[in-house]
Amino acid sequence: MFCKNCGQPMNEFSNVCSNCGFVQNQTPPVVDNGGIGWGLLGCCIPVVGLVLFLVWKDTKPKTSKAAGIGALISVILLVLYYIFIFTAAFTFGIFM
Repeated sequence: MFCKNCGQPMNEFSNVCSNCGFVQNQTPPVVDNGGIGWGLLGCCIPVVGLVLFLVWKDTKPKTSKAAGIGALISVILLVLYYIFIFTAAFTFGIFM
């Protein structure tokens, strides 16, 4: 293995060149902007929002939070909808 910066031979298990100090394998930074699109996806499909929240909670905390909040909002709205429907049904005597 040779250094990507100076071309000197180096140990194949080394990550830093002993000659110039250049780091050989740098991982690219993870972009975590927490976009509203992931929140909308989580709101439209709550199961996907929950899965994305669980998968990304350590690597992309802002994005996972957006997807998780979208899924949570969707579930809360669904529960409120069912409460409203059952209340209206009992109020107007549909279930009697």
